[in-house]
Amino acid sequence: MDLTGAIWRKSTRSDNGGSTCVEVATNLVDVVGVRDSKDRGGPVLAFGPVAWTGFLAAATAGALRPARHG
Repeated sequence: MDLTGAIWRKSTRSDNGGSTCVEVATNLVDVVGVRDSKDRGGPVLAFGPVAWTGFLAAATAGALRPARHG
């Protein structure tokens, strides 16, 4: 996957210190990239546009819950 032309941005809801931020690149045709702003050279999660739209809808609706461990 080539993310060379990705334009990364942080959420306007990110904390001011930048310690818990993610960045998203939505300018590419077939992929939406998500990465940790503290590790810009690290791994990237890649979503198809339809999956990304579904994720945002679920997050906005409050349908996502943290996993329970143990």
